[in-house]
Amino acid sequence: MSLLPARLAAHAQSQRVAIAESTRSISYNALWAAVLRFAGALAQRGIGSGDRVALLLPNSIEAVVACYGSWIAGAAVVPLNVQARARDHTVWLRHAEPRLLVHQTASADVDEALAALEFPPLTIAAGADSAHAHSWAAVVDACAAVAPASAAHATDLALILYTSGTTGSPKGVMLSHANLAANVASILDYLQLSDADSIVSVLPFYYSYGASVLHTHLAVGARVCLEANVVFPQVLVERLARERATGFSGVPSTYALLLDRVSLAAHDLSALRYLTQAGGAMPAATTARLRLALPHARLFVMYGQTEATARLTWLPPEQLEAKLGSVGRPIVGVRITIRREDGSAAATDEVGEVWAQGANVMRGYWRNQEATAAVLHDGWLKTGDLGRMDADGVLWLVGRRSDMIKTGAHRVHPIDVEEAIAELGGVVEVAVVGIDDAVLGQVIRACIVRRGNLDENTVRAHCRARLAAYKIPKQVVFVEALPKTASGKIKRAEVAAQAASTGAN
Repeated sequence: MSLLPARLAAHAQSQRVAIAESTRSISYNALWAAVLRFAGALAQRGIGSGDRVALLLPNSIEAVVACYGSWIAGAAVVPLNVQARARDHTVWLRHAEPRLLVHQTASADVDEALAALEFPPLTIAAGADSAHAHSWAAVVDACAAVAPASAAHATDLALILYTSGTTGSPKGVMLSHANLAANVASILDYLQLSDADSIVSVLPFYYSYGASVLHTHLAVGARVCLEANVVFPQVLVERLARERATGFSGVPSTYALLLDRVSLAAHDLSALRYLTQAGGAMPAATTARLRLALPHARLFVMYGQTEATARLTWLPPEQLEAKLGSVGRPIVGVRITIRREDGSAAATDEVGEVWAQGANVMRGYWRNQEATAAVLHDGWLKTGDLGRMDADGVLWLVGRRSDMIKTGAHRVHPIDVEEAIAELGGVVEVAVVGIDDAVLGQVIRACIVRRGNLDENTVRAHCRARLAAYKIPKQVVFVEALPKTASGKIKRAEVAAQAASTGAN
């Protein structure tokens, strides 16, 4: 049996609640039984070792069952972003070639994506509509359980996580069962989780941070309470108080929203003992406000990458004041080094590229040897981030080479947005960049060379029809020309610098 399902199986006789949604919950005993039934459904369809199962599901009991059940059957899981649109789904599905897609019922985007595929996968629809032959109730609930396979290997592929959208060569991070187990063990080491813990989770499972929160808590028999999002911060805080949650995980924008929109002091959050933060740098002022609002909760600042399963470093709460602004020291089992352009080791406090090595580092990118070779070197992961290591072995990030925009909890590749905008008549050229924002970390700005009377509202309406909400530019500006290199490539860094200095028009 693969490693994380084995941890889940250890709690299979427990009647403790494993997953709690807003109106329903499932115990560890019932969850394990459902996982085995899902594995049985896959076995009936000949899906097993070497196959892939794609999940287009929001955080839910079904998403957890499908993930662990696929692992029991020996298949790899491909969680896809449910907030994306058909254009993204089509690219990911064509690239991953799953044997099965588990999706929500009545999804026009899923229907469109499947229609565009030459060889569409089998499907299971999870939702209220159980009338279809391929519904969850007809396929999974009615299936007999299957015994866990004992032949799974730690090096077998467990997850493919896509880190960008509709670029020419999608980047699907390949994570093995050993990668996931190493990540879980390292996080449990410093968070000291137990079956007495409970967490309210708002982070999507299709992101490495959200997946890590799920797996670490299920590994120890804790309770995971699912909350749809942070659109209504008051509801989220009320849930934290009602559940007597001991933990909460968020990105900087999550904490900014809670602090700005809710009076935390008006709620009984005395059960909270730990808070974790990753997904980009959190302003020092936000950190200070959070510590003042929840002084009894230990705040763990962390840094990681999908390519490292989730986590690379953590800052012990006791060092938060002394090392404020840093991302801490390497987690157990990980080595961090700073390298110069020529690959040689940088000196203490010298800025260079952050390289990482450990059992949590990915196998590579799915069907993309060129991209894999660019970031994996002699067992080391070249993160693309720039940083320095101080004399105490603490890492300080100073920037990143990647053009990836980090807005809220999301990662957006500029090319995804540029491709959509370029479809619009009147667009001559477009460059999309991220600019700093106090709440979201970054917001998306589209700089467009236009012809005719193209206006901002038209651009936004076009994007709304084609892109996920988080990919729609917050700012749209029109320029006479875009800065370019001698070879004609747009100087994205220069565009971003100009955007930061001029502000929105």
